[in-house]
Amino acid sequence: MQEIARYSGCFVCGDKNQIGLQARFYFREDKAISEYTAQKNFEGYSGVLHGGITAALMDEVMIKALLARGIFAMTVELTVNFHKAVVVGQKLLLEGSVDKEKGRLFVTKGEARFENGEIAATASGKYLQVREEMKVILTKSLDS
Repeated sequence: MQEIARYSGCFVCGDKNQIGLQARFYFREDKAISEYTAQKNFEGYSGVLHGGITAALMDEVMIKALLARGIFAMTVELTVNFHKAVVVGQKLLLEGSVDKEKGRLFVTKGEARFENGEIAATASGKYLQVREEMKVILTKSLDS
């Protein structure tokens, strides 16, 4: 299992972002995967992880499936379906994969499950591969 590159200041994966999630992502069997335990400081309703955090994790796990293949892209569309609330302290098992490719446009899918296998959220996304000038900018903030 190989760790996928991180952007140092990224809210979701940045190890230098002190107020972020600092999640780590790995590549296994053509999928990006991660584990994240819901933190109290990211709750919406008392004791419940804010849905925006779940959405951010879903976006990240899907785009990491592209980055693991050396594809630098940006989100064009993100759809998240919430199936169950995530309680603070619960662990999420995240998985993202590439579903289709058409030119520079990639369609992805993702899911977040609890340790017991129940689905917390599912997602789909569309990502556009960036042009070379933007790739240069994005590459500068990758952790080495």
